[in-house]
Amino acid sequence: MIAFVLVAAVMVAAALAWILVPLLRGGGNGSVARDASNVAILRDQLRELDADVANGTISHEQYDQARRELELRVLEESKAAPTTAGTKPSAAAAWTAAIVAGALPIAALVIYVALGNFDAFSPLAAREAGAKAGARHDITPEQLDKMIAELAARLEKDPNNLEGWTILARTYYSLNRHPEAARAFERAVALAPQDAGLIADYADALAAAQGGTLQGKPLELIERALAIEPTQWKALALAGTAAFNRKDYARAITYWEKLKTTVPTNSSVAQSIDSSIAEARELGGLKAGAAPPSAIAMAPAAPAPQAASAGSKAVGGTVKLAPALTAKASPDDTVFIFARAAQGPKMPLAILRKQVRDLPVSFILDDSMAMAPNMALSNFGEVVVGARISRSGQAMPQSGDLEGLSAPVKVGSRNIDVVIESAIP
Repeated sequence: MIAFVLVAAVMVAAALAWILVPLLRGGGNGSVARDASNVAILRDQLRELDADVANGTISHEQYDQARRELELRVLEESKAAPTTAGTKPSAAAAWTAAIVAGALPIAALVIYVALGNFDAFSPLAAREAGAKAGARHDITPEQLDKMIAELAARLEKDPNNLEGWTILARTYYSLNRHPEAARAFERAVALAPQDAGLIADYADALAAAQGGTLQGKPLELIERALAIEPTQWKALALAGTAAFNRKDYARAITYWEKLKTTVPTNSSVAQSIDSSIAEARELGGLKAGAAPPSAIAMAPAAPAPQAASAGSKAVGGTVKLAPALTAKASPDDTVFIFARAAQGPKMPLAILRKQVRDLPVSFILDDSMAMAPNMALSNFGEVVVGARISRSGQAMPQSGDLEGLSAPVKVGSRNIDVVIESAIP
């Protein structure tokens, strides 16, 4: 009984504070602060999930599930009511606050004496009440469908909302509504065409929507994701699966070996990848170590060119940094040197990684540096050679990166001069 009285007193005090502070402040921005706090908490939790998956504490599948749950919470937060700005308290507000401060505790006591249930002090009754309260917080399928429909309707009026399309797509995917997920991912990717992770998610959803096959557009999306970010874990996993399904076991091993370098050693994920690699070696009759991944990594599906003609299937030259931009680059910044088709897809056909401290640097790009099996220099007649300084070290171009491009050149050309002389807006 004493504990109940103390708790009740604290609750009354909290209720008074909740009412009186806005009155004395004239409204305030409490709701805004609460919304900002909720969003900050959700972001912190997402960062913790990213750290857990990077450390191998959780698997990628557990990460996806936890992330989807966080995104559903964001969906709920998005329904918060708008707030109004505060003003200074008036004399009327001060009197109102004084009256409420005196009347509220008395009113609470009178109401409880008149209507309260003294049997509620029973432990059994408390447990039953707690169970009922918990049940009221469950989200029913009907409520979830309504939330999704409301978000979809808002996005039709705000089609450039990348975060909204991403949340909607991942929510559809978690509910196994794969066709809707694929369409939502398509809208998100259109807004973020260089987000390798989002593109890989789109490929996954599209494959599920067409019966689980990765052939066709899903495979094109996978290759596109790997061209942007060669170590994107989902794209590597899907690429390995696609190669395995078409019985190209050597290439499946190549992708999965590269995937293994992105996860902690001896983690459960690494062990699962090892099992897949072992199965591919057994089915393909491949001995461990007989074809090191470095020797075939991302090689084109066609046979490698003969040594006598290898030089004609490469491009080479020198990359320099314009003196006017020297002060805008750090010696440790990453430099990506790449070749892409002069006509056709813009994804790199070959890519080489250096640092600003290496500039000026000579380079050779050939088929061994291809990012995708069917996108190699030898498959194209003319290419554009470029170099980009990335402060973040990410393959995805970002505003502020420094870049230079050559004019279209024939494959086999040497002595190509590439000058990094402009910033990406």
